Amino acid sequence: MNSKTGVRLPLSVIIAGTVLVIIVLACLFAPFISQYHMSEQNLSLSLSGPTKAHLLGTDKMGRDLFTRLLYGGRVTLVSALAVVGLSAIIGIPLGLISGYYQGWMDTVIGRACDILIAFPSLLLALVFVAALGRSLSSAIIALGVAFVPMLVRLVRSLTLVEKNKTYVEAAQSIGFSSIHIIFRHILPNCIPTILVQFALDLGYAILSLAGLSFLGLGVQPPTADWGAMLDEGRSFLLKAPRLALAPGAIIVAVVLEINILCDGVQQYLDPSEQVLSRFKRLKGVKELG
Repeated sequence: MNSKTGVRLPLSVIIAGTVLVIIVLACLFAPFISQYHMSEQNLSLSLSGPTKAHLLGTDKMGRDLFTRLLYGGRVTLVSALAVVGLSAIIGIPLGLISGYYQGWMDTVIGRACDILIAFPSLLLALVFVAALGRSLSSAIIALGVAFVPMLVRLVRSLTLVEKNKTYVEAAQSIGFSSIHIIFRHILPNCIPTILVQFALDLGYAILSLAGLSFLGLGVQPPTADWGAMLDEGRSFLLKAPRLALAPGAIIVAVVLEINILCDGVQQYLDPSEQVLSRFKRLKGVKELG
């Protein structure tokens, strides 16, 4: 609960955050949770069902499915963070410059973003991967570039609002340089909204990376990845459906928890949502009275 505004996080947000933390910690401490290695094979146990030794059974190579989910989660989540980080490194400075200086710089950056937005992000990523080659690094670069335009537009709109505020005029009158004002004054005030966008992009990045890996354009065998595991499991949907259902379910769960968490955090940080929440509570008290 925010003591200053009285805004209480919904129970669904708390549950989503708890589940997400558990999944992330499980993937992070995979070597301590599982006694098997990601690539450890035992062909005599090929496609065996769940047992005490193998909680989710094994795949066609006799590898422990639960272990591969944990290690695959590490690859997927770190790759998604790399995608969001790359888009931030490119998109935030461009958005700040575009919104603050405007003029011809804004026009050039805006037209470049329009060109990139004209292509679906997954299609644009496919083009980049085809040019750079099939690998996880190529997929990260491709998606990082594909996510830049939307982030540029968001940061630009935030900058346009902030640059007209009094504190910017005061900083200009004191004699601070434009770069100092942009990165020391305007950017910190944009951080809350940018963080929410980062979290949303993280969910989209997980889905996009899984899609590329499913198509064979992401991680390459024997590295585990949720999308690649989904591709491997589709060949055994009738004989061993858990091979596809397990990675598919974990992808859906993680993306869903991220979206729920983002909605709650946005309501927690957005002053308009906080005012609306207080108004609803006040209205309820009056009706009871």
